[in-house]
Amino acid sequence: MKAVVNRIIPFSSVDGPGNRTAVFLQGCNIDCRYCHNPETRGFCQHCGICVDHCPEHALSVTDGHVQYEAEKCIQCDTCIHVCPHDSSPRTEELSPEEVYERVRKQIPFIRGISVSGGECMLQPAFLTELFRMAKEDKLSTLIDSNGTIPFSEYPDLMEVTDGVMLDIKAFDCGEHRKVTGASNETVLANAVWLAEHAKLYEVRAVIVPNLYDTEQSIRDMGAFLAPYLSIREFRIKVIAYRPMGVRREYACYQVPDQEYLNRLADLLRGYGFQNIIII
Repeated sequence: MKAVVNRIIPFSSVDGPGNRTAVFLQGCNIDCRYCHNPETRGFCQHCGICVDHCPEHALSVTDGHVQYEAEKCIQCDTCIHVCPHDSSPRTEELSPEEVYERVRKQIPFIRGISVSGGECMLQPAFLTELFRMAKEDKLSTLIDSNGTIPFSEYPDLMEVTDGVMLDIKAFDCGEHRKVTGASNETVLANAVWLAEHAKLYEVRAVIVPNLYDTEQSIRDMGAFLAPYLSIREFRIKVIAYRPMGVRREYACYQVPDQEYLNRLADLLRGYGFQNIIII
């Protein structure tokens, strides 16, 4: 069992509570217009376009496959900017054991492990094995997900998962489809199931004012989620859209100012939410 891994960040303070190792798996099943990690969406097709553009000659083609030499790379990201497949030639195909060997090096200094993507729930069996090893070392385990895969169908994974950081891209189904190309029916069902089972750690909303009705979405989301606060408190992360890292055709959206973000947070407080982070 192997997964294509985009990158592993040994120490992260933004992917869950405390210092954590964050693992980003390759591949996604939706197409967010504001995606800030578009290089995690697809898989390398070994077309070789990136090879000719690499300024440090860290890429080559051998037997029809793009090869990557990490020691030559200066992390300029030219390869991912020119890739026509929303991918990266710097990915690795690793087993859960190989990933965990890299996690284990940080154990004295981390509280847990968080796995994101792409969409990591496309590979639930891989996650289950990785989290089982983490649990043996008493690390906490978190999933960062777009919510389009039903968590209730994977009881073995949920048994070794402490919480889920769930994206609600837009509350209205039509607007969610406009933003992502997909329905949010499963996303909202997941939100309820996770909250009822005390597995909902965080809900994330990226605020793009001229892409969808962000204020109404926050109102609807607040009203929808508020009844579940009594089961286990979870936080809301209100995230400002920023053009850094997005695909060129989607770099034109409005960046919300702090006053607007504060107003959205106040709306959520009106529904009883206290644990709100604005970034």
